[in-house]
Amino acid sequence: MGVLQEFKDFLHEYKVMGMAVAFVIGVAITAFVQSLVNNIIMPVVAVVLPKGDWQAATFPLGPANLGIGAFLSALINFVIIAFVVFLMAKFVFKEEKVTKK
Repeated sequence: MGVLQEFKDFLHEYKVMGMAVAFVIGVAITAFVQSLVNNIIMPVVAVVLPKGDWQAATFPLGPANLGIGAFLSALINFVIIAFVVFLMAKFVFKEEKVTKK
């Protein structure tokens, strides 16, 4: 068996192409969700909050400034991305309840 055939078998056995497609789609979805959060959701939140640019908000703690606003922004991004992944898994697996297997 030649090296080329072994490589082809490796790609097939470990489903490398499927992982590559999932990775590329994941990157695209991440960019989409970040745009949704940064350009649609966060401006609405900024109008509701009294100080406006809350993503730059810091909390002084002694000599350090904790970036609370940036952390909350990342947390909101994570929750939305996790929810989108959940919905995709539910759609792909077509189950009533997505369970750990």
